[in-house]
Amino acid sequence: MTLFRRVSLLTILASLLGSSIWLAPAATARDISEEQWYLGPMKAEEMWEVSTGEGVTVAVIDSGVKSSATLNGRLLPGEDLTDLPGDATDDYLPHGTSVAEVIAGTGKNGGVQGIAPGVKILPLRVKLATDEDDGWEDSGETSLEDAIRVAADSDARILNMSIGSVPTQALESAVDYAVSKGKLIFASTGNNGDEGNQPIFPASYANVVAVGAVNKNNRVAEYSQYGQTDLTAPGSDIPVWCDKDFTSYCMGDGTSIATAVASGSAALIWAEHPDWTANQVLRVMMETASKPADGSDYSTKLGYGTVRPRKVLLDGEGDPGDPNQHPLLKEEASPSPSAPTSAPPEEKPADNDDSKSDWVEVAEEDDGDDGPSTGLLIGGAVAAVLVVAAGVGFLVLRRR
Repeated sequence: MTLFRRVSLLTILASLLGSSIWLAPAATARDISEEQWYLGPMKAEEMWEVSTGEGVTVAVIDSGVKSSATLNGRLLPGEDLTDLPGDATDDYLPHGTSVAEVIAGTGKNGGVQGIAPGVKILPLRVKLATDEDDGWEDSGETSLEDAIRVAADSDARILNMSIGSVPTQALESAVDYAVSKGKLIFASTGNNGDEGNQPIFPASYANVVAVGAVNKNNRVAEYSQYGQTDLTAPGSDIPVWCDKDFTSYCMGDGTSIATAVASGSAALIWAEHPDWTANQVLRVMMETASKPADGSDYSTKLGYGTVRPRKVLLDGEGDPGDPNQHPLLKEEASPSPSAPTSAPPEEKPADNDDSKSDWVEVAEEDDGDDGPSTGLLIGGAVAAVLVVAAGVGFLVLRRR
């Protein structure tokens, strides 16, 4: 399940996208990148002077990735694992293409500007089921684990899975195989945080980086599922394709988008430090992420914080540490959905509206960035805003 959320504004969108996307009319194509509010606060232009992600390939396991103008020169041949017409560069939903553009779009012809515009995208098309209530998920007709294994055997360093499925031994085995091949895997936590959390896989596997969403108001999005979250990233009010005909952009919300931003952020870091392992890239991302305002290292909604690649690229922060130790796992343990194995943070009170572990850092007043305050992304703990509590519980099959 996952990925984008919607409010019923257009009938055609309802039939195409289910309940997992929030959509509203976006700006015209000529200024669509201006709607990407997070690029300025993340200091994207400055980061691109250091790294654009060039030399790094991200495998996008999704509904396919259409060769759009903004992805011109970014797409590799890929592989189709469905029985649908076309190939891996035919997107039967607007989902995979939207995800890929958030990662690697060049912004050409007024299109979406990716966080890592130098990245190559390896599209791996799987068949996703559409459901009016539950959104997109593995249809069961095509093996998601097969796509993971293809990615594991490819030159891709990062696997982006803005999709969800049920836990199976075959899926877990494929994830373990990819991790053993040195891949860094990001997956969406899901979008039912405001309706009651459910475990989502592969995000809930211990060696997969589960990504939740934050909005432009420095709050964890109400829809962002929590409990298994490792990192968060911008995921609300971001341009995505409205329909399968790719006629216009709409504003979308979802942990799918957040996962794409996290994957692109990792690519920026890895391109600048090509000798680092996946473990080291993830470790510095966790260390430099914006933390809860109470000073804790972890909260169930923010995870270890919101990604801030500029802290690594521009400020030189983050200790890569042991290249062989996965930062989410205990040394002696191996991942299992039924036996959480990562080193958990210290016990904290249950999350609620008054818990400071749900507050996030706000930018310093003299930071000088244009646009909305986004201290989750850019800086200091001088104030805080309250994260809206999402849901009332979550079955933890992961680490916490």
